[in-house]
Amino acid sequence: MHSGRELISCLATEFTELPDTTTDLGNGPVDWPGYGDQRARATERTGEHESVVCGTAKVGGITTVVIAFEFGFFGGSLGTRTGTLIEQAFEHARANRLPAVSLVMTGGSRMQEGTPALLQLQRIARQLALTREAGLPHIAVLRDPTTGGGWATLGAGADVVLGLRGAQVGFAGSRVRPPGYSVTHQFAAGLVDQLVPPDELPTRLQRWLRLVTTPATTAEVPRALGRTDLPATGWEAVQRARAPGRPRAAAYLAAYFDWHEPISGDRAGGVDSGVLCGFGHRNGTTIAYAAQCGTATRPAGFRTAARLVKLADRLQIPVLTLVDTPGAANDAAAEKAGVGAAIADMFTAIASARVPVTTLLIGEGGSGGALAFAAPDRLWATPDSYLAVISPELATAILKRDPSQAQATADQLRLRPQDLAELGIAQLAQARDQATAT
Repeated sequence: MHSGRELISCLATEFTELPDTTTDLGNGPVDWPGYGDQRARATERTGEHESVVCGTAKVGGITTVVIAFEFGFFGGSLGTRTGTLIEQAFEHARANRLPAVSLVMTGGSRMQEGTPALLQLQRIARQLALTREAGLPHIAVLRDPTTGGGWATLGAGADVVLGLRGAQVGFAGSRVRPPGYSVTHQFAAGLVDQLVPPDELPTRLQRWLRLVTTPATTAEVPRALGRTDLPATGWEAVQRARAPGRPRAAAYLAAYFDWHEPISGDRAGGVDSGVLCGFGHRNGTTIAYAAQCGTATRPAGFRTAARLVKLADRLQIPVLTLVDTPGAANDAAAEKAGVGAAIADMFTAIASARVPVTTLLIGEGGSGGALAFAAPDRLWATPDSYLAVISPELATAILKRDPSQAQATADQLRLRPQDLAELGIAQLAQARDQATAT
């Protein structure tokens, strides 16, 4: 197990500790018997005067504010001096426009300081809020263990959450509840963006810091990867969009980015494998992406994409969305999970974004579930795509037509990519051939 300083030395260079302006606590704010002696022994054992080490360092050449927990000092617990040091670190990040990285390893609030220790959670939460408001990124690395208030503030409250494989992560620690709730469970529940093997952390952290500090000006429109000829009829457009062999989101992302890192989960207990979100590097700059993969989009997919758009907007990173869905999931589970509210959240995120959002329709464009991912004035369509108010089959049923009329209905819906262009809804992607969006 690395100490806080040892981990910093593994991840960064040129570390300079921030000045410690705190004063000696004696027996602490609640006069806990023997607390001063306990602190002295913790200092002798670890070489530290508090449970966090804060300073600036170069991580992959990027100057970063680093907050590293020292678990050997009272189990990395949060006390009043801990709160002061963390507060000063985030103030330094804002004053110097620097990203922040929290290397979290804590058992929660410090018992020996009573309720004043608990109040540090509010103090830290305010620093996170001010840092978000300033448009600066905060990345958290969850070490073993990350529990209590450290998880509920610095961990779960970060913009990007990286979890070291095997770490215990949860609000309740092992002395409150039997151990076993791990970072893997949190990832599956949509609360952690990536599971990272410890030996990969230096590279992964460097990549993330580069992504969140090098925004592009706008997102270029990707090249259409499939057929270049336009469909003759509406029904042909539908069939081509539904073809199993058509290029999907993963192929577009691989062709578009030099490399990219995903985020995962809606932060509310859900993950939708049919939506890919993250940040990618292209020609030396960063573009965020939210891409549908051809399945019915579930509430967690809309919420994850909305989270991505909001974060990118705050960091001034342009967004690329790829639309490809037969529509929003409408089963009982989706309704119970609030699919309507989730769609509304995505519509609102794109409508309120201050950064450019560029959309490429790469396959099926089924109703509001597709439109929620689309920029209203920056939409391009590939020859393998369509966009419709509803599928031709369902439109036929709603209009009380014979099912055999679905093909004719598809033509009447004017859903082909060239129809969308004539209606002023979209531009044809193949005519642009990766030209820069304006």
